[in-house]
This record gives sequence, structure tokens and C-alpha cells, in this order.
Amino acid sequence: MAAKRAGGSEMAVISIANAKGGAGKTTAALLLAMEFAQAGGKVVIFDCDPLAFAAKWHELPGAVDGIAVVTGVTFANLGANLRAQSGQADHVIIDLSGARDALIALAAGLSDLMLIPVQGCTMDAQGAVHVLDIIGQVANNAHSHINHAVVLTRVSSLVTTRAIRSVKARLAERNVLLLDTPIIERSVYRDMFEHGGSLYTIDETKVSNLAKAQRNMQGLALEVLRLVNGQPHLQSSGSLARICYKAPDRIQQPEGVAGPLPAARASRSFDAGAIHADP
Repeated sequence: MAAKRAGGSEMAVISIANAKGGAGKTTAALLLAMEFAQAGGKVVIFDCDPLAFAAKWHELPGAVDGIAVVTGVTFANLGANLRAQSGQADHVIIDLSGARDALIALAAGLSDLMLIPVQGCTMDAQGAVHVLDIIGQVANNAHSHINHAVVLTRVSSLVTTRAIRSVKARLAERNVLLLDTPIIERSVYRDMFEHGGSLYTIDETKVSNLAKAQRNMQGLALEVLRLVNGQPHLQSSGSLARICYKAPDRIQQPEGVAGPLPAARASRSFDAGAIHADP
């Protein structure tokens, strides 16, 4: 049975994983949560990291309305935590920083989308491949497709490095979907995570390129929602450098969508009653 929200729409579950630390998992989780909340959605972040960086950001001044953080999420209680949010949240984002393989595998089976952040380096790519192998094992065991994609993180807006080209080639060899919208390296993200608030509450006079950062995240959120909602992915024919440097002045909504970012509807349903708290 699908996890239905009051009003008939479904709760979307997005997991973010890479076996290597520092790949940008928490950054991606928080930035997506901010966009969904800015659009009026109720977002819950499951902070699986023992260091609880997402929870620490949430405790800073300027907490974002519409975002809650749940800590202490483990293999044993992930199902119970998801059941608790059914009918309450529009989006659950599972930040799998520091998570063991068993938790990543369980989250993969319960998610509408597995998002894998990768910097332009070989070690990040190796961490991504490890997660992709886990996703493949879960899909084979379940005889079902696991919706997943890679997003490039901490990308320079000016250059496409040889390392990034190598990462893209490695993903292409495995037929892995690479999102068109990378997360561009911005100083505003560091300021926000250190001092609190969001891209829409921070003082624009104290940061640079705020509008570009907002457009970047709006584009990423729309692309993620397109995948969650089962809409076809429209791969860009342009180079990564062009996509990074020339951000669109206006983000195009998915066809048939008007107004702010919509609350996603899950394309993968989970049987809430079949999820047990014990391993």
C-alpha cells in the first residue's frame, strides 16, 4: 500500500548516499529540503550520520519552517520512522552519511529515488560505484528497478576538469543516469551551514551570487521531482561547463505544472505494514 498523505497525495522518499565521506551528501540533503520547504511542502530529514550535521544546522538560528530533522535513524528503526511520517510529510529525505551497507540497502528498497552525490575525483566515483553495486543487489533480490541517479557536487562554475570527465565516462560505462544540474560550489552554502537560515532568508548583502545559487537549487529540485514522479529525464546535449556557467534566468517547470514546486508523488510505494523494526 502506498504511503498516502492527507488529501490523497503520496509521500516521496529520497535517499542520498555515497560510501565516501565528504562527497556532499548532507549538503545535497539540506539544499533539496530547503527548496521543497520554500515551495510549501513539509519536509523531514532523517539524519543517519552519527555526527548529526543536519541536526546541528537545524538547531542554528533561523530554522526553516517546514523542515524537521529526525536523528538516531538506524537499520532497526528506519521502517518505523517512515511509518510515523506517513500521512504527515510531503517529502522524507534520508541522509545516509556514515551509514553502513545494510542501512543503505534497506533505504534503497524503500525510496522513490536514490541520489548519489559525486565530486570530480576518483575516490568519490569509487564510493558511488559501491552504492551502485548495493542498489544492483537490492534490485536483483527484489526483482524490481531501483530508481537512482548521480548528481555532481562542488563543481566549479568555470571549468570542467579532467577528473570530472573521467567520472562522467565511468558512469556512462555503467549506464548510470547523471543529472543535468550539478551543485555548483558557492560560498553562500558554507555561510548558511555555519550560521543558519536558508537561501531565502540569508542576508543577500553579506553573500555573493545568491540569485545564482537559488536558480541552481531550483533547477536541481525540479529535476529530482521529475524523476520521483516518474517523468522522463531530458538529458541535455550541452557541455557540463555550459550548464554550470550559464544558469537559466528562469527555471522551466515540468510540463503541466504551474505555480511553485509541487509536492512530489511517490512512484515507488512501500508496504508500511510489512516493514519491521527489528533486523
